[in-house]
Amino acid sequence: MQTYNGIPATQLTDAAWRKSRRSNPNGNCVELAPLEGRPEGRQVAVRNSRYPSGPALVYPAGELAAFLRGAKDGEFDDLLRSGA
Repeated sequence: MQTYNGIPATQLTDAAWRKSRRSNPNGNCVELAPLEGRPEGRQVAVRNSRYPSGPALVYPAGELAAFLRGAKDGEFDDLLRSGA
């Protein structure tokens, strides 16, 4: 099955979704699931935990790793400041 951004999360039947340990108890969190064995290579799906059957965004694992490195390095901190 070829995956695309915005795919209904329910179509990712092999996805094992997980939340960060830092998620808040109100359910406002993002869930991720590794997608192994894809023709496109290793991918990671991302969805909103409040809408588990809603859309999932799918990224190549390398692109998500680059984003996480940038986030850890503070590259996006300006987006969180008031007035941004």
